[in-house]
Amino acid sequence: MPSRFPLPRRLAPLLAPFLLAAFAAPAVAQGVPSAPAAPDISAANLADTVRTLASDQFQGRAPGTVGEERTIGYLIGRLQALGLEPAGTDGGWTQRVPLLHTRTGTPEWLRFDRGGVATPLIPGTDIYVSTLRPDDRAVVDAAPLVFVGYGVDAPERGWDDFKGQDLKGKVAVFLINDPDFAAGRGDDAFGKFGGRTMTYYGRWTYKFEEAARRGAVAALIVHDSDGVGYGWNVVTAPAGENYDILRASDKLTSLALQGWISDEAATKLFAGAVQDLAKLRVAARRRDFRPVDLGTSFSAAVPVTHAVVESQNVLAKISGTTRADEAVVYGAHWDAYGEGKPDAEGRIYRAGANDDALGVAGLFEIARAFKAAPPPDRTLLFAFWTAEERGLLGSEHYAANPLFPLEKTVANLGLDILQTAGRAKDVILVGKGQGSLEDDLARLAATQGRTVSVESLPERGLFFRADHFSLAKRGVPVLLMMGIAGASDLVDGGKPAGQKWVDDYTGHCYHQACDAWDESWNLDGAIEDISLFYRIGDELVRSDKWPRWKDSSEFRAIREQSAAARR
Repeated sequence: MPSRFPLPRRLAPLLAPFLLAAFAAPAVAQGVPSAPAAPDISAANLADTVRTLASDQFQGRAPGTVGEERTIGYLIGRLQALGLEPAGTDGGWTQRVPLLHTRTGTPEWLRFDRGGVATPLIPGTDIYVSTLRPDDRAVVDAAPLVFVGYGVDAPERGWDDFKGQDLKGKVAVFLINDPDFAAGRGDDAFGKFGGRTMTYYGRWTYKFEEAARRGAVAALIVHDSDGVGYGWNVVTAPAGENYDILRASDKLTSLALQGWISDEAATKLFAGAVQDLAKLRVAARRRDFRPVDLGTSFSAAVPVTHAVVESQNVLAKISGTTRADEAVVYGAHWDAYGEGKPDAEGRIYRAGANDDALGVAGLFEIARAFKAAPPPDRTLLFAFWTAEERGLLGSEHYAANPLFPLEKTVANLGLDILQTAGRAKDVILVGKGQGSLEDDLARLAATQGRTVSVESLPERGLFFRADHFSLAKRGVPVLLMMGIAGASDLVDGGKPAGQKWVDDYTGHCYHQACDAWDESWNLDGAIEDISLFYRIGDELVRSDKWPRWKDSSEFRAIREQSAAARR
């Protein structure tokens, strides 16, 4: 699709109320306290944007679909109405993001074999697999299964789960999270990683990458809701669909299939191999752990459809007046999961009303507030990422091909799922101890009469699961607002009510069709969070301040390599 994306005529009637509202006086939610220099964030505007983007008209906003075409046109129309400037490639509104799109079909067979006895696997119940290879058929032919514990190779921490194990042509079986996730005092892993705070070694993406680096033909992770932070329903939500950035043939993964096995299926697998999975979980916390050949093979034949998809990031800006080459980036992802099987109510589109249409709506409101304020010294960049749900691919492509130099990118402030249960006495911090932006968060939250609470389940690795991470790993200071990171201390109901909201959303609607607009949403808390992020950015674009990574952050050294560019 072209970089300059015209507004489809068929969307004009749909957009009309929004284009008018873009310049209208905001409808301020009642009961929201006004902090100094805070903008008026309109609950009505937020609701209208979410209703529209989560409607069937946009077909679940999957990359490379008619839903994307309509979404891109809608976003550009809104940004034009707000008076923003295009910030994409060649003076347009978009940045091209070529993707490999794959979808597995009904397997011809999926089975474990041991001693001549075959155990068929039920797709979606026992096992979930997808592929990132452009092959017509994903085949694994009687490949030996090798349990590699947590599958971590971290020489800087004195940890190696592989011990020279050859994985070429084999299937690596992993535990999720870090070796110290469940470790206690006395375990070798205790304190070696992040404790209950997940490091990148604990992410499923790392497991698959490490298996591919070692030439495995497939990789399976044992599902554990506590370790990964979500249920089996979230694992299976993509329905065999996967995406990757487009790679040359010599850069493709070696994995014909990658995915998960349910805890129940894994327990049976290990028992059939005369192994105790529970005991091996404990053994994997020891430095002397060695891979275990399960004496079982995995065979699979799965049809695959694949295509190159031309997707797009949407980028808009408000140019700085005196330091225009320095940019503060606000980000949210426009994509969701598209069409799936009907749910109990017959809904087929997994439209991500909260994840992340509400974040997109928040960016529109922040942009509107900045347009109503004096021009900034630094440039404001508003990034609407594609393919976040496919592995942060839109932001990864931008970070690898930035349109503003990363060494001059001041910060990235991301909105990805906001709580919709009302005002809170606190704000949830994701990634404690990373950077000075968390100090700004605490200081400005105090002006709202709020405190900062640390994410309640840092072992879920939320810091590595949103688009800001693509810039963070390249040294750009970041801050993420994510409502599911912990139980908010709600004004009405306290932390128990906040936990109930998190549990209800993540347990039932996260990546499901029921993540839909609901008239019962109370946006007062989201408004405070959006206002808070506006004020953090407002300070940054009207100063020469450069946020810092803290000494303990793994990203500090990367940022320091470009320090001369900021002097």
